[in-house]
Amino acid sequence: MKRRIGILTSGGDCPGLNACIRGVARASYSQFDTTILGIQDGYAGLISGDYKEMKQSDFSGILTLGGTILGTRRTPFRDMRVIGEDNVDKVKSMKENYKKMKLDCLVCLGGNGTHKTANLLSEEGLNVIGLPKTIDNDIWGTDVTFGFHTAVDIATEVIDRIHTTAASHGRCMVIEIMGNKAGWLTLYSGIAGGADIILLPEIPYDIDIVADAVRRRAEAGKDFSIVAVAEGAMTVQEAAMKKKERAAFREETGFSGIAARIAKELEAKVGVEARAVVPGHVQRGGTPSAYDRMLSTVFGVHAAQLIAKEEYGQAVAMIGNKVGHNPLSEVAGKTKFVPQDAQAVKAARSMGISLGDK
Repeated sequence: MKRRIGILTSGGDCPGLNACIRGVARASYSQFDTTILGIQDGYAGLISGDYKEMKQSDFSGILTLGGTILGTRRTPFRDMRVIGEDNVDKVKSMKENYKKMKLDCLVCLGGNGTHKTANLLSEEGLNVIGLPKTIDNDIWGTDVTFGFHTAVDIATEVIDRIHTTAASHGRCMVIEIMGNKAGWLTLYSGIAGGADIILLPEIPYDIDIVADAVRRRAEAGKDFSIVAVAEGAMTVQEAAMKKKERAAFREETGFSGIAARIAKELEAKVGVEARAVVPGHVQRGGTPSAYDRMLSTVFGVHAAQLIAKEEYGQAVAMIGNKVGHNPLSEVAGKTKFVPQDAQAVKAARSMGISLGDK
């Protein structure tokens, strides 16, 4: 049976997207007669009908390539049913273009927002499969997402490099790691990089406790400290606020980034020389690690197997070290946060790493 498969990448880019696209394509070509259509710039391309028919040669030489050959864009789920000034009914347009392309299935590579829209389209009657990519590792139902392992490697290397300059100058270095809602990347890279203090969105911090940790190190003769902080970390006071209240509070207090704020406060409270380091999008760029190439590939192959069996409405996942899948309806709208009792959290505390709460 011939299959027409549409593939799109949505949301932020990350290492492993091209490897996963390749896995879907090569497994599909080998299992059944297929035509693959590459949809440009995520759901934006599905809305506008921007796509091209791919050749098998398009999937050669992309295993080690970072980013995405299909382009990506953020099209927030909250806006999908909102008709804006362009007067475009996004859901209607996506359904119409799916039919114009004569697709048998749409494969969506992305994070939480991507999966929510994928589930919306599934509920609208389209055949959809989701593939979990994000450096945040926060998609519910999967032990790991592709892109996370590479980002941990990169963030850890940043911390490693900061160690040497921190030690040379006797400074406290505050490194801002990506992760707005979930702190997996900060937790793993912080432990791997030997950070002294790790601050996560899931564990609101007290700046006085953070300052005490830095002060104790100084009193013990350790003249530098490394603080790894997730970009979405917040104080106990901020955690008690609603989102709009927190935004207003930060605007009033001149908030310019979590690392910059903490560095300034530590200088004032402890008297240390502190610097903020923001590696930013470096963490999501470049070639995927060997592990992410493997993970992306097997995820893509599993998606092709689901298509062969016509098992749609599924999100591919790693469950107990085995590749499987969950219903999109169970994944959409859920975030996998770092639990307070996570093994890595317990390990960090056992080694004397401060998490800013006690």
